[in-house]
Amino acid sequence: MKPLNKILWRDLWHLRGQVLAAALVVACGVMSQVSMRSAYLSLQNAQTSYYKDYRFAEVFAHLKRAPESLAEQIRALPGVAQVRTRVVADVTLDVPGLAEPASGRLVAIPERQTAVINDLYLRRGRYIEAAHPDEVLVSEVFAQANKLDVGARLGAILNGRWRELTVVGIALSPEYIYEVGQGMIFPDNKRFGVLWMGRDALASAFNMQGAFNDVSLTLTRGAEEADVIARLDQLLLRYGGLSAYGRPDQLSNRFLTDELGEIEISATYIPAIFLGVAVFLIYIVLSRLVVMQRTQIGLLKAFGYSNLSVGLHYLKFALTIVLAGLLPGTLFGLYLGGKVNNIYRDYFHFPALPLVISPEVITWAVLLSLLAACAGAIAAVRRVSALAPAEAMRPEAPANYRAGLMEKSGAVRWLSASVRMILRNLSRKPWKALLSVLGIGLAVGLMMVARFMLDSVDHMMMVQFDLVQRDDITVLMHDPRPAGAIYDIRQLPGVLNAEPFRAVPVRLKHGHRSKQIEVIGLSPDSGMRQIVDVKLRPIALPPDGLLLTKKLARVLGVTSGDTLTLEVLDGQRQVREMTIAGLSDEFIGMGAYMDAAALARLLREVNMISGAWLHIDPAFAEPLYARLKRMPAVSGVVVRGAMIRSVQEIVDSAFNLISTIEMLLSTILIGGMVYNSVRIALSERGNELASLRVLGFTQREVVVLLLGEQALLTLCALPVGLLIGYGICAALVPAFDRELFRLPLVFSTQTFIYPVITTLIAAFFTALLVARRLNNLDLIAVLKTRE
Repeated sequence: MKPLNKILWRDLWHLRGQVLAAALVVACGVMSQVSMRSAYLSLQNAQTSYYKDYRFAEVFAHLKRAPESLAEQIRALPGVAQVRTRVVADVTLDVPGLAEPASGRLVAIPERQTAVINDLYLRRGRYIEAAHPDEVLVSEVFAQANKLDVGARLGAILNGRWRELTVVGIALSPEYIYEVGQGMIFPDNKRFGVLWMGRDALASAFNMQGAFNDVSLTLTRGAEEADVIARLDQLLLRYGGLSAYGRPDQLSNRFLTDELGEIEISATYIPAIFLGVAVFLIYIVLSRLVVMQRTQIGLLKAFGYSNLSVGLHYLKFALTIVLAGLLPGTLFGLYLGGKVNNIYRDYFHFPALPLVISPEVITWAVLLSLLAACAGAIAAVRRVSALAPAEAMRPEAPANYRAGLMEKSGAVRWLSASVRMILRNLSRKPWKALLSVLGIGLAVGLMMVARFMLDSVDHMMMVQFDLVQRDDITVLMHDPRPAGAIYDIRQLPGVLNAEPFRAVPVRLKHGHRSKQIEVIGLSPDSGMRQIVDVKLRPIALPPDGLLLTKKLARVLGVTSGDTLTLEVLDGQRQVREMTIAGLSDEFIGMGAYMDAAALARLLREVNMISGAWLHIDPAFAEPLYARLKRMPAVSGVVVRGAMIRSVQEIVDSAFNLISTIEMLLSTILIGGMVYNSVRIALSERGNELASLRVLGFTQREVVVLLLGEQALLTLCALPVGLLIGYGICAALVPAFDRELFRLPLVFSTQTFIYPVITTLIAAFFTALLVARRLNNLDLIAVLKTRE
């Protein structure tokens, strides 16, 4: 073995504690990168292949009713490749074993299985048969949530008539990878599902023979989506078209795309923090080693070793640390990626979601880790390797000692000798102390980020379900009903109060920006749907004008007092110039609100309602649900408590696991930083501490000198780390600012307490290890060393 290699293995063994700590940090960085990037690629590949294999549409449009002959005119539009017309209807379902009414979306499919746009993947069972009009296919996630299998029967209200439907197959569709229903943002798979029914049977049930109310298109290569949408809207205008939209605005695709963006962010910033800390650890370990071996470096150069050979020797040391972390980091990263993939398998519904083990991801993890090693090694050895042999063989010049601010102020009189020694040592090496504080602070900040996600989601749910959406049940109507229908609803069993609302599809325009959305008409004294400001105070509904959520206002580029164009997409399609009367703060979805009377005047209609919010007596819930299941006018029922439980299940299964993993990695990072800081301090001051013992200092006093300095650095790192964590969280909030939901910048007390307690516990156990090592310090051996 070459002499330099013998020195390398000796140094690795001598500094095994610091080497292991640095390798663990590298492993954590590699693990986070491999796991999150693999999950990202798995979702992305599954999305791409599923969309392609099952012909996911690129343009969608809903309308009231159009003759089937219109399909030929749509097909003739420039840029249109394929057209699929359908009948789609939202219905109320009676599911066996489920007390609450469920909502279902019936989608027409050909009676004979053939390749179509938005095709189905049949998981099990068989396809429908034309001879049996009551046969349906059911979405897999709805079947799983309600324990339905082939042969199960469901009750449904189809256009006012009660029908019993038979499940003959379990299916998936690229159109419903993320499955949510009308009036929903988060999935409630037990109470909403998609059912596919024969085209003739569904058309007959809803008097749509020879007609359609939904159309999907694919485009030719190079076609302009906006141009096709504009032409399609012109065709559908006279048939009650509700404005076509492209794939980016399709609800399921938008949720999936947003999630992919969030995973990509996580796969970028978390590994970057870990690898940054790894660079720091490698730098301080090598810096200490270079100073200790300054004379040895001079001898090596005197015997003919070049600067390159010496530099490569220390680079090997750094690379060994990285290689020690690469293998376990990669293996655990792939294992963790599989766990994350399982979460998304329950959240997004693909025929298959295999974990993508990409050589590119592993290669990038290796390259970035090696670059981190090189950065730490080069920064550490650059200064010493440039020294001439004679200069290198001299011990490093001692530091200049002079009276500092503390001595000049006279404050030293009030401090003990031990405290003075601690403060003087820190003041003589301020940059080293600052780097130690910064390294521990980064670890504390990363743990704070892991907790922040949970706080943000909890706050978002509190605002939505405790302040904004305060009803027990939301009842949705198939079509607008006269205002008198609210009295019938109030007579239902268990209904304590009912508030009507009107929902009207509109397109809001301001300059070149536009957004299709529903305007909600509320009563000024509404108590079940509150509008709140940034301080969560209720906002009074203005008698005229629009009240928009801040997110919608940003999308349209407007603010309070501005004017925009409102185009009604229903009925007489009125177009009005409207003033923005105010802005509200909501974290879920986007909203536009008006006084119900003002909206009725705009629509030139006598008061109509689209649904109602109910407060109910829980003791009468079951008879109320039974009545709602059989009401022909009801298209859907959203139970607030059930939705909260569904969202909480998602949070518990997804956010909690990911946050727990991030907190575990952060704990390793904190432990590695604190341990390295203390161990290096012990190595640097071994001669000094041994001298103090010989001069008569007790074992306890020596321990206090060493650990007191590290305790002070750790305590200083805590507020720095909390500030770093706050800054990272503030930087992440805009990245999670989506149309469907926004993460608020809020923190619970636990978010600040957990990193602090974890850091103090890591420091405590590290102190025990170092105190034990000090007890076993060989004074004679240490005093023989040159430094």
